Amino acid sequence: MPETRYLLAAVAVSVALTWMLRALPFAALAPLRESGTVRYLSTRMPAGVMVILLVYCLRDVRPADPSALAPAAALATTVGLHLWRRSALLSIFAGTTVYVVLSSTLFSR
Repeated sequence: MPETRYLLAAVAVSVALTWMLRALPFAALAPLRESGTVRYLSTRMPAGVMVILLVYCLRDVRPADPSALAPAAALATTVGLHLWRRSALLSIFAGTTVYVVLSSTLFSR
């Protein structure tokens, strides 16, 4: 069994490294907050990320396949709820629910 001082030193090193690794991104980004490029990216990135996720999620969907109704209904639910209520959490939750229910009941293989 290791000595108590050795265990305390190992815990202290782990705590220090964890704290530094978590603080590092904030310290590195602090000077960039005034950058015009970062300001531009902060306004454009959310829409870009959503487009990339949309393409990734729908890449294997064949429109002629009847099982394409599940992702189409989920997409319509997500977009419709988001435009109506402007709540990302609600629209994502409802769209996911529609997709899971349809694909596990109507279109299960």
